[in-house]
Amino acid sequence: MAANFWNSSHYKQLMEQEEVDVVHALDKERGISVEDFKLIKFHMSNHMMKLAQLIKVRQRVVATAVTYMRRVYTRKSMVEFEPRLVALACMYLASKAEESIVQARNVIFCIRKLYPDEYKYELKDLLGMEMKVLEALNYYLVVFHPYRSLSEFLQDAAMNDVNMNQITWGIVNDTYKMDLILVHPPYRIALACIYIASVHREKDITAWFEDLHEDMNSVKNIAMEILDFYENYRSITEEKVNLAFSKLALKP
Repeated sequence: MAANFWNSSHYKQLMEQEEVDVVHALDKERGISVEDFKLIKFHMSNHMMKLAQLIKVRQRVVATAVTYMRRVYTRKSMVEFEPRLVALACMYLASKAEESIVQARNVIFCIRKLYPDEYKYELKDLLGMEMKVLEALNYYLVVFHPYRSLSEFLQDAAMNDVNMNQITWGIVNDTYKMDLILVHPPYRIALACIYIASVHREKDITAWFEDLHEDMNSVKNIAMEILDFYENYRSITEEKVNLAFSKLALKP
């Protein structure tokens, strides 16, 4: 993990999972449960990933954008900060923060192309929400991700073959469909992804993990969270998504 992570605003803003799962009072009034809350964030993460493919930005931009979106909802309600518009604003803001700038008009054009019946926003709506998101984030835009640590760890463990890279990279990408980046140091998320992949590939790297002198209980707990997500992912249906959004009086 880069040394400056420990002095960063990202590190200082890490939260407990229980804090991340707190549903804002205004959302509770609409009947939004913790499960609804997670489901809406998951749904928007998927939209953002599809948008990123169309506007052709790097994975790091998507990861930063999703982190912004998830962080916003630790502070603001979905009733006040409409999820779809927040997702667009976070993508646009992240493209600038990660120096992979896309035009705001292109963001609007592409999201309408993807979801013509769901997104009716104008350019002024996007730019207005961008300012609100900036304020909600307290203007802290630096986000650390597991990707760099992942590459370094795989090389150190002599596991940086193409297949292992693809498996672990894919698992890291999937972690952004959860709140892990708000709760755990990125390097530890990377280790959990390597742990899962090594078990899947039946590679015994116990000795390598021991040499790291890392808290393996924490790493294994993160790995279990990821595996639980994969198990629960199968039960997510369009009906459940529609029900969660209907409580916000929004049509997904």
